[in-house]
Amino acid sequence: MMTDQDVKILAIESSCDETAAAVVVNGRKVLSNVISSQIDIHRLYGGVVPEIASRKHIENINGVIGEALAQAGMSLQDVDAVAVTYGPGLVGALLVGVAEAKAIAFAAKKPLIGVHHIEGHVSANYITHPDLEPPFLCLIVSGGHTHLVVVRDYGEYEIIARTRDDAAGEAYDKVARAIGLGYPGGPKVDKLAKEGNPKAIVFPRGHVDEAPLDFSFSGLKSAVLNYLNGAKMKGETICEADVAASFQQSVVDVLVEHTMLAAEELGIRKVAMAGGVASNSALRAGMKAACEKAGYELFFPDPILCTDNAAMIGSAAYYEYIKGVRDGLDLNAVPNLKIGQR
Repeated sequence: MMTDQDVKILAIESSCDETAAAVVVNGRKVLSNVISSQIDIHRLYGGVVPEIASRKHIENINGVIGEALAQAGMSLQDVDAVAVTYGPGLVGALLVGVAEAKAIAFAAKKPLIGVHHIEGHVSANYITHPDLEPPFLCLIVSGGHTHLVVVRDYGEYEIIARTRDDAAGEAYDKVARAIGLGYPGGPKVDKLAKEGNPKAIVFPRGHVDEAPLDFSFSGLKSAVLNYLNGAKMKGETICEADVAASFQQSVVDVLVEHTMLAAEELGIRKVAMAGGVASNSALRAGMKAACEKAGYELFFPDPILCTDNAAMIGSAAYYEYIKGVRDGLDLNAVPNLKIGQR
């Protein structure tokens, strides 16, 4: 179902600890993108507390949606469809967004479209790079996911590599906690690493022998913790900046190496990144240098579109909408939803 008319989608995202709503036109033009973050609340606990996140979503969601519509200069009757993240994520948090979207779609008599959160992250590239079209290779790096995915077409994904244990963002959070940086770990490690020597400490680069494209960060995390514990037991001075820089270099080396290997094997010359860790300065610099050397085009979203947001959900939903995908009021949250699954 293609359309010559502009398609305006109200999108809702509540999979973790950001309550977000946006109005997106034709998958690439963002009229509003409102994000209410809970970082300050969860920082007190060193990480996201699911029950608190769910309660805060309930408190914030109506106001966030109202602000998104107001910034776009629209009412509910002006939008063509309502889209919502229905997985993966924290089940309680997802349920708030899904219930809200179903209520709005029913009351306003609008089509409902459920969107995969990670497919939303991939689609954020379409907003920053309006000329980008599939096929391309995408490295997805976030707190819960580290995947290499071939985007065959809009909404068509083939996973060619994944993490066997910790996701890259998860490793960042654990290392940040170990060296006393607190939550959220990713941006804090990235900032501290700029003051350190990435070659000061040789940490391992994780590999999976039988699957050379897959990722493993558990060993690296353990190596950092063992280094810190060993230094403390020996009474040695620990340079946190060197630890952060050396840890980050190990992560970046593995992510870049596997992405370049996959691109070469598949003969794909367009490489994209997505997810929260895609805003990491060292990863962007490393991937840019590697792509320039190999002659590949590199795409990554603006930093605001790397974190959880609803504009990316509106972009992904557009391509589902024009294919005729519609969900019923029986749409439910699926916390372990797989990429490409409906």
